[in-house]
Amino acid sequence: MQNDAMLIQLGYAPNQTLVQQFEKIKNNTKDYAKIEKHIMDLHDHLKVNNAYVALSNSKDYLKIKIESDSEELVQEAHQKVKHFSDKYKVKLEKIPQKETYYILGFHH
Repeated sequence: MQNDAMLIQLGYAPNQTLVQQFEKIKNNTKDYAKIEKHIMDLHDHLKVNNAYVALSNSKDYLKIKIESDSEELVQEAHQKVKHFSDKYKVKLEKIPQKETYYILGFHH
């Protein structure tokens, strides 16, 4: 998928800076091409939980952010993220004390 199309699907208005940032993220994410479609599917599935996939501003990774006020929706989102990670062999890093994960890449 083209960088512009990916950014649009994630809710961004593409510009040169975002495209360059996204390119760095793709290059830094192990075997990104193998999990790209699954990342977009997860983004769509998480919307009902007030959660989403976004570009990280602090690291060259995509992040999964859960922003729901409902504990039930938060727990459901965590279950979806775990299912995504287990099913598609995606390595994640959970940020301590936050409802956020980094998508590190595909692992065998």
